[in-house]
Amino acid sequence: MSSTTLSESSSKGAHPSEIVLARWTERFVAWLIDFVIVSIGLVILFALLSIPFWFYYAAGDAEEQFRGPQAYHYLISSLVFFLYWTYFESKTGQSLGKKVMNLKTTGLNGTVAEGKKVALAAFGKAFLLPFDVILGWIFTNERRQRIFNRASNTIVIKIKTESRSTDGNIRYIKD
Repeated sequence: MSSTTLSESSSKGAHPSEIVLARWTERFVAWLIDFVIVSIGLVILFALLSIPFWFYYAAGDAEEQFRGPQAYHYLISSLVFFLYWTYFESKTGQSLGKKVMNLKTTGLNGTVAEGKKVALAAFGKAFLLPFDVILGWIFTNERRQRIFNRASNTIVIKIKTESRSTDGNIRYIKD
């Protein structure tokens, strides 16, 4: 286990708070759980939305009938994922996958991140995930941040039951 310390002027000689950073594998499993949950919802949504097209194109060419709706599939799916992550992670710091894995998205000091910051991090995850993760791995830092986590000043941590100090003297621990 390695650790790094974020030191801003320590007042009153307080001991640093420890923030245990989530592993990439734990984050992936949380993402996978979210992906499965939201994808099931999207399959149901797209099936319901396509019912009128079945009747409208019943007599038409099979190839032609699905060309239009499929063009919007990526955009709609990404938007749903973006809204899902933004909503849950701005309220509690946790999506359903992160709750299962005992992870949380926070600001750099371990407190709940602001909604705008969470939205920026969610944007990268929803619309540009391969780019976001690959560059995050290549240019990794001591906080295990994806590119959009860096841009939003957010981190993903393991949840511990002990209380944390917010005096700015934080020790980051890689599990």
